[in-house]
Amino acid sequence: MTKARRRGSAFEREFCDWLTTVGWPDAERRVMGGTLDRGDVAGVRGWTLELKATRYADLGPAMREAKKESENAGTTKYALVKKWANHGVDESFVILPAWLWAEIVAD
Repeated sequence: MTKARRRGSAFEREFCDWLTTVGWPDAERRVMGGTLDRGDVAGVRGWTLELKATRYADLGPAMREAKKESENAGTTKYALVKKWANHGVDESFVILPAWLWAEIVAD
């Protein structure tokens, strides 16, 4: 396993552990699904989360990946979670489309 893949796996585990402490007790790291991947985190009902721990993330392709995985999972809500280097997972960035942000804020 490459260093980058180990870093990504560690971030996924840490983020899921953190989610369980803030109200998502069923959150867990999802096993990779190949062409029918359904995101990196299971147990957050109604959401597909794509996690990235890379130094630089090209947001367009990463969001396209999150959207496709959302379609595979049958959810309408999706987000990219980007680790902030040298910070805890609770300071990660959650990036979502403006239409979804507007929908959430309106509720």
